[in-house]
Amino acid sequence: MSKRVVVAGVVWVVVTVLAFLVDPILGSVVGIFGATGVVVLSLGNSWDRHPDFEERELDRSRRRAAKKAENWDKNADVRERDRARYTAHQAKLAVKAEAKEARRQSTERRAS
Repeated sequence: MSKRVVVAGVVWVVVTVLAFLVDPILGSVVGIFGATGVVVLSLGNSWDRHPDFEERELDRSRRRAAKKAENWDKNADVRERDRARYTAHQAKLAVKAEAKEARRQSTERRAS
């Protein structure tokens, strides 16, 4: 706790006690608002020492990049299998397209 918060707390206690001696309702009001002020002061005391949004996002992006690189290396064999399956599928499609073209040309020859 900082010195400023301690001084504010002591002042609050003294003013609250004096206000209670004058009037209990006034003392309650001073006590409630003074406590709120001391709490806000203590919470705002370290406000600028926390990382800002950009720093937190930069840290998150570094962690995501590291995780992505780790998963990329871990799943290399899966990507290779998928690439082989895709190449085989494209080869089958090419064979089908050639057969379809050959049928089309043969029906054109018969028709003419």
